[in-house]
Amino acid sequence: MDLNNSKIYGVLKPCRRGILLTIMLLASIAWQGCTISYKFNGAALDYNVYKTISVGEFPIRAALVYPPLQQTFVIELQDYITRNTRLRTIDGASDLSIEGEITGYSLSPQAVTEDAYASKTRLTISVRVKYTDSKNEKNDIDQTFSAYRDFDSTEMLTDVQDELCEQISKELVELIFNATLGNW
Repeated sequence: MDLNNSKIYGVLKPCRRGILLTIMLLASIAWQGCTISYKFNGAALDYNVYKTISVGEFPIRAALVYPPLQQTFVIELQDYITRNTRLRTIDGASDLSIEGEITGYSLSPQAVTEDAYASKTRLTISVRVKYTDSKNEKNDIDQTFSAYRDFDSTEMLTDVQDELCEQISKELVELIFNATLGNW
């Protein structure tokens, strides 16, 4: 059987051309120097320019005060920055600065039932953040961030408060990081 005259060879010949064209296309793309880069931490910083950051204390200025919240929030913010950037955290003058205050800590009823009682309660925390970039002032931000968690009204706030504050702090820190250091 002569393969040059067979119907199978006629089918294979265009496939070979397609493979050859695909290889040539990929080679030309690679030759032109096309690169793809990923940043797994989300930070968009030039570490040749930015080396240090200072993180303020974030005092509580809310009408309702839960004292451990301030420490929980600041530690979460510092840890997140340390885990996701190569910036060195320092006190005083730095390339970048994040400071602010906890401006809101409130409870509100949610999911009111037919007997006019709330089956859920919402804990909302708001944080005002002032982000200062000493190298490029157009990156400066003065913004308020809020996050909340709902819990069953049958639970006492004192029983769930620590866990809720931790969850809300983590969400707030991610929002703040993305708006400042993440440069989204």
